[in-house]
Amino acid sequence: PILGQVASRTTHLRLHTRSWRQCKCASHPGDQSKFVHVRKRSAHGRRKRTRKSAIAPGVDRTEDTMLIEDFRVESPHVQYGEDYITSEYKYDGTECDIVDGRMVLKPTQTTYQFRTEKKVPKLGVMLVGWGGNNGTTVTAGIIANREGISWRTKDGIKQPNYWGSLTQASTCRVGSFNGEEVFVPFNKLLPMVNPNEVELGGWDISSLNLAESMQRASVLDWDLQRQVAPYMADMQPLPSIYDPDFIAANQEARADNVIKGTKLEQMNKIREDIRNFQKERGVDKVIVLWTANTERFSNVITGFNDTEENLMKAIESDEAEISPSTLFAMACILESVPFINGSPQNTFVPGVIETAVRCKSLIGGDDFKSGQTKMKSVLVDFLVGAGLKPTSIVSYNHLGNNDGFNLSAPQTFRSKEISKSNVVDDMVGSNAILYKPGEHPDHVVVIKYVPYVGDSKRAMDEYTSEIFMGGTNTIVMHNTCEDSLLAAPLILDLVLLAELFTRIELKKDGEPEFYGFHPVASLLSYLTKAPLVKPGTPVVNALAKQRAMLENVMRACIGLAPENCMSIEHKV
Repeated sequence: PILGQVASRTTHLRLHTRSWRQCKCASHPGDQSKFVHVRKRSAHGRRKRTRKSAIAPGVDRTEDTMLIEDFRVESPHVQYGEDYITSEYKYDGTECDIVDGRMVLKPTQTTYQFRTEKKVPKLGVMLVGWGGNNGTTVTAGIIANREGISWRTKDGIKQPNYWGSLTQASTCRVGSFNGEEVFVPFNKLLPMVNPNEVELGGWDISSLNLAESMQRASVLDWDLQRQVAPYMADMQPLPSIYDPDFIAANQEARADNVIKGTKLEQMNKIREDIRNFQKERGVDKVIVLWTANTERFSNVITGFNDTEENLMKAIESDEAEISPSTLFAMACILESVPFINGSPQNTFVPGVIETAVRCKSLIGGDDFKSGQTKMKSVLVDFLVGAGLKPTSIVSYNHLGNNDGFNLSAPQTFRSKEISKSNVVDDMVGSNAILYKPGEHPDHVVVIKYVPYVGDSKRAMDEYTSEIFMGGTNTIVMHNTCEDSLLAAPLILDLVLLAELFTRIELKKDGEPEFYGFHPVASLLSYLTKAPLVKPGTPVVNALAKQRAMLENVMRACIGLAPENCMSIEHKV
């Protein structure tokens, strides 16, 4: 009987299915049809709980949630104009002051107006390292989704999707309806570019076309590669900048597609490539993202790259310490094209940041946060928030793709080590009860190159924490990270969100003109290991805080309050 009960419950979970029902919104009869997500479960051994949905008469509901594809905010503080969505938003904060030796907390409120341009542009995305594992994977993924390509594996037929993408595969709670939680897809909060409509291009130091590069990467199932290869065979990367001083010597064998000339000539060639791409593809906007090899850290030197003027002089003088990624960043900024760094090196030396601020050109980074570090930014936040004291964090991983091959050089590994190691700093610093000034967990990061595992990276972590009355708690985790399949959706999120943020303007109450967000796009921090932030502002690495920040900014643009999870209406 016990085995029978277990089997029944297992079947119950396995038969969980989903269906889509089209229905009219009863509360807004004039609205267009909405798609409401209804979940059904098999009721083996259980009485099925059903009720009629007030939003869709005749539809049985077995879950207290619904997903809506279309909505409109009705509020005196929100206006839907022909060109803009405009909202008035009261931003609540707390001002801290010391009065007579005692800390005094004063609630504050600042009124902002947000204005979001409704027209979604035709977007061009240029990837530096287009022929690498990430570049070919995201390209093939877009083609498969756009063309509806399915493929066979040993486990059956697979369908294309954008799982792993915050914008395409996650939801946000917007309220409740008759006791049911109401959610919307993240990409429906504000008008966003459809990834299937993105025009792709880019650069690579390898001359292989995208179909050949995809085969070399060995990331995707063979049957999928076979079907998308005809679309990718004519995709040819533009020559890129190759400087063997900044990456591992083992990359030289790939470098048969490079831009010759001085640093200034190389930068100007990138600028020309961007202009030509925009003209030839007929796109309204271009965004450039670095997904090429990890570089070593550049030396930041006073009088050399510490200001825009000094950096430009160094480029014009063909100084050796100017990295390829910095040249790409400067080329984009001077063309008013957003640039995102998906690798850990310090591309954004002070002179680059100063140039971006002057030109009001968006920059973001650094280093995709996809697997091991994403888990770390969740787990350490949980431990410290629960009053446990992490004292030792040891992270080991091995991988066999070209990223791992390049990281086998000590100078490039050091860049990755820095971005991975700093991810817990803000969480540790938030709890002075657990940690004395200057105290920090022992934190070690090890990366090894093992060709056999290819793109299927293995990550092993050990977290040791001090607990009640001198005890210790150890958590050991093994994480198989399909490296490029986790990174590709982040590339999409980064470029789609960066584009959206160029269409959002704001101003404080009483200010005469709208203005954009600061060019250093800390709004993208959820997706990066080492978030680039405006100089002088705190760095937040905790994943939940990063996502809440991103979602709540978008909610403010449509006049909705932050999601505070209080749910007082259910507690009285």
